[in-house]
Amino acid sequence: MPHMSNLFTPYTLKSTLFRNRIAISPMCQYSAMDGLANHWHQGHYTTLARGGSSLVVVEATAVSPEGRITPACLGLWNEAQADALAPIIASIKAAGAVPGIQIGHAGRKAAANRPWEGDDHLPEGDPRGWQSIAPSAVAFGANLPRVPREMTKADINRVRQDFVAAAKRARDVGIEFLMLHFSHGYLAQNFFSAWSNQRSDEYGGSAENRARFLLETFDAVRQVWPERLPLCVRLGMVEFDGNDETTLAESIELARQFKQRGLDFLDVSLGFSTPTAKIPWGPAFLAPIAARVLKETGLPGSTTWNISTPELAEHLVSTGMVNMVMIGRPLLGNPHWPYAAAKKLGVSKPSWVLPAPYAHWLERYQGA
Repeated sequence: MPHMSNLFTPYTLKSTLFRNRIAISPMCQYSAMDGLANHWHQGHYTTLARGGSSLVVVEATAVSPEGRITPACLGLWNEAQADALAPIIASIKAAGAVPGIQIGHAGRKAAANRPWEGDDHLPEGDPRGWQSIAPSAVAFGANLPRVPREMTKADINRVRQDFVAAAKRARDVGIEFLMLHFSHGYLAQNFFSAWSNQRSDEYGGSAENRARFLLETFDAVRQVWPERLPLCVRLGMVEFDGNDETTLAESIELARQFKQRGLDFLDVSLGFSTPTAKIPWGPAFLAPIAARVLKETGLPGSTTWNISTPELAEHLVSTGMVNMVMIGRPLLGNPHWPYAAAKKLGVSKPSWVLPAPYAHWLERYQGA
């Protein structure tokens, strides 16, 4: 018998309709040159969009050259990069998914090798590398030992405007869901975390000061991002460093301030600010934290990390822990994971609308 699934019910946020609650989490492809999207990205994102997910969030895209994680990361700091991205966004929309993008700056974790080439900092003197910047001259450590240059006030103002310029380009190429990358030990998290921020001016010290760069950047982007389209922040809420209640309380307060300033959606993630963190990896291990954060802030939102089975995704949505699930690696293994999930959950007619020629494929797949 057909089954009613909360995972496959539509969801509306602002003026944007999502055909189900499955979102594709931004996942770096490390396949660009000079920040430009290419045929790899075209095929990759078009395939993901055709798989039935409601939202495709394009990978972490740097707002400036020094903001890239690796030399092979996407960028959105010039018009050529926007032009290269435009047909990919059009393909995502043509396949019935909402096109999103995550913009960010890698901070002290920038100028690194690709994961399969070491996942460490490029060596000193490597012509592919560059000087990283951060709120303080404090290295991450472990395999990322290079000390960043402490940012001046002029740097802070410039990077804030880089976010604004990238947001405008995203808007102009047809992006309908903008995610600000304020997590994972990158620049925004560098400011917010006491592990990486040792400044003594108005951008350091208290939680209020450490949040200043994030709030100022959000405010600046909010001014140029269309009110009718969702604006999201991915925020590192916890570090699993033994100070989680303090960090979580500070993060919840920051999320409340984002909401007051016009945040539409919160993606709950990790800080990744110290290599000594003891992260309790397990199925949907962040979901209880996400549920608490969304309840205490009143924000709609999502979470990611180790959500791999249809039953688990269904549980998170049906119990109201999150509004959407961000799925990552399972969709790399099978871009049609939503179809498989619908079949596993007994959903005979998922409430998405697929454009031709994909609708007939769904019928054949579910009948297999």
